[in-house]
Amino acid sequence: MIHDLSPEEWAKVSREYDGWDIVTDDGSIRPCVGCFSCWNRDPGRCAIKDGYDNMGARIHHADEVVVISRYTYGGFSGFVKNVFDRCLGYVLPQFEVTGGETHHQKRYDEDKPFTFIFYGHDLSDDEKNSARRYVTAVCANIRGHVKDVIFREREGLSSPERAGGMASGKTVLLNGSMRNKDGNSAKLAKQLAARLEKEVEFVDLKDWMKDMPGLVKKLEAAPAIVFCIPLYVDGLPSQVIRLMEKFEQEYMGVRKKIYVLANMGLYESSQLVNLFSAVTQWSRKMGFEYCGGLGVSAGELIGGLMEMIPFGKGPIRKSSEGMDLLARAINSESKTYDIYAEPKGFPKWLFIQIANVNWDRTAKKNGIDPKELYRQL
Repeated sequence: MIHDLSPEEWAKVSREYDGWDIVTDDGSIRPCVGCFSCWNRDPGRCAIKDGYDNMGARIHHADEVVVISRYTYGGFSGFVKNVFDRCLGYVLPQFEVTGGETHHQKRYDEDKPFTFIFYGHDLSDDEKNSARRYVTAVCANIRGHVKDVIFREREGLSSPERAGGMASGKTVLLNGSMRNKDGNSAKLAKQLAARLEKEVEFVDLKDWMKDMPGLVKKLEAAPAIVFCIPLYVDGLPSQVIRLMEKFEQEYMGVRKKIYVLANMGLYESSQLVNLFSAVTQWSRKMGFEYCGGLGVSAGELIGGLMEMIPFGKGPIRKSSEGMDLLARAINSESKTYDIYAEPKGFPKWLFIQIANVNWDRTAKKNGIDPKELYRQL
């Protein structure tokens, strides 16, 4: 059982789960930093020792998994998403094609059943469909299956009135990755900044994790925010969701334009649809104007090629063209559609082959026998 209920709410249902392994928020969980230690240094185990470092093994040893989460922008709350982000070791780093899409291979020969219970106030049919689509994608990638999706009504608070007008400060490129500042999200942000005519400010979410209210206040003057973010477990990283939750709780400033610059390690950029949908739903709740974005797939490949060849050439051509479209929209303070960019002329089978060989090479560099990548706990 993974849940985000308050102690009072949990007390009402806890008897139904006597004897279950319960995962709840004790305040100590830290976000996934994308270090891949659970894949190529200590396979199956997370390097962050905070009590949530064995989530993959806990899922494996469960007969079934039930998830109770507040509905948040098409999916999980920040805490529940944090738990799923830390489950990376449940699957293998190696890719394969299943259902026509690239997914990570199974670490365990099993098909885990998941039941998802979302609670929220007056959820629309579109919101419920977003949640169903999201958990279907999650289960496809962690190689389980959706047993059931249940929605429960919960009395909600009325949304505060948002202020009108637009801010007059700098456009902010917000790096939502917890990796080092030279990761793919940062690289793409720099490529975008070079195409922008206005003065911009780079902000790293990593530096503000202990002061989310301060970050919300800092972003108040920005007329536009570009979320430069990686895909984590089919959606927004948990730390970005937590920032959005804090915005919803505390922000009373002026309206903004919201753009997205997303990247992912899988081949099909279409798997970014839930991430774009989440930002769209959040923008609507905040009274902001969602103005579209660019989704770049095969992020590790594209990130490496950026440093080797001109940005408009070869496999990164579609990404470059999409970057130009996004930059023009930001420069003109207008909208663009959501742009999905995949490697140009770089076949899926070759991408998978190179990626899988590289995981073995990385393991050897770390002093790990590649056979250990398949370790089961």
